[in-house]
Order: sequence, then structure tokens, then C-alpha cells
Amino acid sequence: MGRLTSEGAWNKCGHSLKLLSLCPRISLMNVDWLREVCLSFPGATEQLQWGHDLLFKVGAKMFAVTPLEPAPVSLSFKASPENFVELTERSNIIPAPYLARAKWVALQTRDALPADELARLLRDSYEMVFAKLPKKTRDAVSSAKPAARRVRNKKPVKKKRGRSR
Repeated sequence: MGRLTSEGAWNKCGHSLKLLSLCPRISLMNVDWLREVCLSFPGATEQLQWGHDLLFKVGAKMFAVTPLEPAPVSLSFKASPENFVELTERSNIIPAPYLARAKWVALQTRDALPADELARLLRDSYEMVFAKLPKKTRDAVSSAKPAARRVRNKKPVKKKRGRSR
């Protein structure tokens, strides 16, 4: 995804031209920030699923989801039992549809929480999901290099010569 530039990487409404066909009214600056935060966690991945929902996962288990088209909720994530009760008492934060029994909350507006608090809660969500992964998966995620720093060696592989008989 590009950044806002004077060269026109974004259309006149401020939407990324790459995702314009997916979500004509979304505030992508918020999605960019969300991607930056969630993908900074070790082993975190993103996946487009269920039509137009962007999921953030660790070890193939989701820890946050945001719709890429207008929807009643703008972001859902897992919360601790204590945070679940406290958060759902605030305005514009509700138990997440279909996931409330697993202590997920949903933000009805993008500004329901300050950015620093939201970043901390997303990290907590990631850590709760990571802690429930099988040990083998946790070890694999922990030992993997961050995706942004992973560089493949592009040198051609030399073939070993076999012995002729």
C-alpha cells in the first residue's frame, strides 16, 4: 500500500487506488495505521477473508479483524475478561457479534479509543491468542525473523556435480 503523495497515489477523496474497488468509503489512513501496529508483532500476518474483512493472525489464529467496507463495527479484537467488562461499558464499544462469548469487543467508531490505548489493547489481544497456540507453533513464531526484515538471498544456487560411473 502506498503513502499519501502529491503524485496521486491516492484518489481525490483520499482513498488508496489499490483498494478503492474493495472499499469506496473507508478511511484508509486508519487501516494503514492498524496494519502498521498489528504487523509489527512477531509472526503476525494479514488475510482478506469473508468477502471484505481484513484479519490479523498469529499462528493461523485471528487476534483482530476490521471490515474494508462500511459496516456497523469498525474493528473487533480479543480482550481479557477484565478489559471486556470495562470496555463494553464505554460508549461506541460493544460485545463483538458472534465472538462475544470468547470475550471479543467491537468498536462502533474508529475513534472509540485513543490510538495509544488501542495499540496496547491490540498487543494484549495478540499476546492472548499467541499464548493459546500449541507450543510447537509458538516456538516457530518466536524463532522466525520479522516479516519486514526477512530478505531472501537471490544468488543462483550452484548445482553439485554428480559422479559419473
